[in-house]
Amino acid sequence: MEKKEFLKRKEFLKNTVGIIGLTSIIPLLDACKKSDSSTTTSGTTTSTGTTGCVATPSETAGPYPYDLSSNSAIFRTDITEGKTGIPLSLTLTIVNSNNSCAAISGARVDIWHCDKDGYYSEYSEPGYLGTQDNTGKTFLRGIQLTDANGQVKFTTIYPGWYTGRVTHIHVEVFINSVLKATTQVAFPDSLNTAIYNTSLYSTHGQNSITNTNDQVFSDSYSSELVTITGDTTNGYAATFQVGVAV
Repeated sequence: MEKKEFLKRKEFLKNTVGIIGLTSIIPLLDACKKSDSSTTTSGTTTSTGTTGCVATPSETAGPYPYDLSSNSAIFRTDITEGKTGIPLSLTLTIVNSNNSCAAISGARVDIWHCDKDGYYSEYSEPGYLGTQDNTGKTFLRGIQLTDANGQVKFTTIYPGWYTGRVTHIHVEVFINSVLKATTQVAFPDSLNTAIYNTSLYSTHGQNSITNTNDQVFSDSYSSELVTITGDTTNGYAATFQVGVAV
């Protein structure tokens, strides 16, 4: 009887430990999941991607980079040059991912993106409106130096799209004239859809490419998504932190 009682207690303890282990693992797995969210209500969108003190993923600068650092006129806040589109205020904060995300002042930040119809300045390229030669033009390109808080602010328009890519803005960061980071920033799919339904963008129609099947963002979307607020009537304000390993 004593041997049977011992075996019963042993089996009970084994099952109990299994249950406790399982119930403790489930919350742990949930806590490890990445989080990014976006909500759209009456034309107003707020989106927040994952954040943390890590280096922002490196991405290609192509296919339309152009070095304008020797042109002092490109060191500017407003990069629209008369291009029409829904207003977008973009604030980038450059931080040192190797030093607890300390702000990096005096860094040179270059940005560029296409217009509402999907065309870039400084290039001749095909598109849904036919081939456009924009060589020698500098719209939607700008350079600034970060302030004491590691920030630069640009006034621009919400980017359009072109075949093969989802909506994005290119960013390069130079420290002491040395290129330290090349990346791109993404926008919520739901917001892209809302923007491209507006009268300014609807002629081009909707893009079939989304962030999850885009060749650049498909493996790192949550870490390259802007935080954005606003509406299609008054425009949007977007922020993004660029972690640079210095």
